[in-house]
Amino acid sequence: MDRQLVRVSHRTVLNIRGGVFTLVFVVFCFHNLTRYWSSMGKTRVGFVSSSGRLGIQTPPDCTGLNQHEGFASECEFIMAYPQCNSDGFFNYLNFFYCSCENYASVGYIVLILWLAALFYLLGNTAADYFCCSLEKLSNLLRLSATLAGVTLLPLGNGAPDVFASIAAFAGTDNGDVGLSSILGGAIFVTCVVVGTISICVADKGVSIDKKCFIRDVCVLLLAVVSLAVILLIGNVSIGGAVAFVSIYVVYATLVAANEFFRNRMGGLKLEASVPLLSVTQLDGPENLESKDLESDDMSSSASDDVPHLVESKVPHWMWSSNVAIYSEVHGQGSEAGSNPLWGWNEDVSSVHENKDSSFSWSKLFSWLELPLILSRRLTIPMIEEERWSKGYAVASVTFAPLLLAFLWNTQHESQSHVVTWLIYLAAAVLGCALGGVAFICTRPDQPPQKWLLPWVLGGFFMSIVWFYMIANELVALLVAFGLMFGINPSILGLTVLAWGNSMGDLMSNVALAIHGGEGVQIAMSGCYAGPMFNTLVGLGICMLIGSWSNRPESYTMSGDVGLFINIGFLVLALFWALVMLPRNRMQPNKSFGIGLMVIYVTFLGTRLGMSIGSGSLDNAT
Repeated sequence: MDRQLVRVSHRTVLNIRGGVFTLVFVVFCFHNLTRYWSSMGKTRVGFVSSSGRLGIQTPPDCTGLNQHEGFASECEFIMAYPQCNSDGFFNYLNFFYCSCENYASVGYIVLILWLAALFYLLGNTAADYFCCSLEKLSNLLRLSATLAGVTLLPLGNGAPDVFASIAAFAGTDNGDVGLSSILGGAIFVTCVVVGTISICVADKGVSIDKKCFIRDVCVLLLAVVSLAVILLIGNVSIGGAVAFVSIYVVYATLVAANEFFRNRMGGLKLEASVPLLSVTQLDGPENLESKDLESDDMSSSASDDVPHLVESKVPHWMWSSNVAIYSEVHGQGSEAGSNPLWGWNEDVSSVHENKDSSFSWSKLFSWLELPLILSRRLTIPMIEEERWSKGYAVASVTFAPLLLAFLWNTQHESQSHVVTWLIYLAAAVLGCALGGVAFICTRPDQPPQKWLLPWVLGGFFMSIVWFYMIANELVALLVAFGLMFGINPSILGLTVLAWGNSMGDLMSNVALAIHGGEGVQIAMSGCYAGPMFNTLVGLGICMLIGSWSNRPESYTMSGDVGLFINIGFLVLALFWALVMLPRNRMQPNKSFGIGLMVIYVTFLGTRLGMSIGSGSLDNAT
């Protein structure tokens, strides 16, 4: 009975959270519509009042918002200078200073709730959509557990960080926010998460693999030092960006090659070839070999024109372990009847068996949550057996082109109305054609068995589109908060954005480590593998996008001294780990964990103190 109440209350909390987030979303949509209607056929007051002002020039970056010199209020300042508008879909500054001009507390509550909603949507999209597509893609490509562990698996767990940094560079042109977010997340994970794990498992006497640990930390050190060199130079070319990403490509190739040769050579053990995340050790070599034989039998029995999905060699929960706290589908439980990662296996059907008052509230908020769920289900193709719906499948391939057309038109607002409507018309025709094909070729009782790759790639691509939209909105909101509170947005990226994107790492890795055994090895590997992937691939892609857009000239990187302070503390944390763990015979203990915590607290105090002292908390660079 207690277990059922836990399930009911947990599901109720999820529904309340989704319902509140949806209400905030409706508020912003209504605000934008009223602004659009009110601006039809009349000139905004801000532009009229500013036209006759002499001596007031357009500020380059909207830093004079809080002083609003020459204007009666911040609202008039925003109306006069449209460059103060955020690059997201919603104008947060207009909402706060104009719509909530006399109700500042309401504006704060709505914006903070929307910030939490964006973090939730970013993690939930990764857990319930993006990682599912990656898992199916790994199955279709028949990747080994090791190869999946160094390619697709880190992308799934690091997707929020990677796409938030890409959105900061490409979407809102706030590269400092992206850099600070990646470095801040790396320091948080390598200090706070590793420190927490060390304190929690200090009394268990668990040892981690020395060669695997040293390898991962040294590669992360190489990545951080390479980034410092690029920042010191001040610019990066296309070749430099490719070389930066290639560090991870070479690393992943060597790990996969070593594992391949180790398996080929049978009894020969190469300890240094332990995969990035030790996924092959979870089920034991005997079980893994039997799974491989079973998979080969399944793939050989399938006909050439019907490529059935084989069973994944990587445990299902690992695909979204760091963002599992945002999932509402799989309940975060591991497979094969083992203990669930978060303490319970969510059984949605059992929740509705309870007929008390909590059921009615849960049902109410579940209806309110629908817009957040439907908007993605209607545009992201999914072919999971347990989530298959022919109606959703047909709708997703129909509406996905319309969403892409909407994004294209919002990014090219200067084009003529004729071109805009032609793009919408072409997207509608393409969507109807794809929807018709999907309706004819799919069955209501099971996912498609043919042409699986287009379905999986479609879900993969549309998940990335949603990542871009959500991450771009998240960065735009942080920039708006920076202007509202007079804080440099890079400081918010270093703290708020880094903390929000690292909560999954904290909870999942600590939960894995507490279970003991191989969980400690996997958790510790993930604490260094994740930041390594985010730094090399996430920032590498950002540099590549920036240098490609600036070709033939190099892309200018930020020379903020604060970034070098971030790198310095990250290097200090990595050296502390390299010295203390081997000294303790590779057994995490309390002194090691407390030392990492002290490093992080010192880092945070130093950065905030520098910001206050230099005036960057007032948006100074």
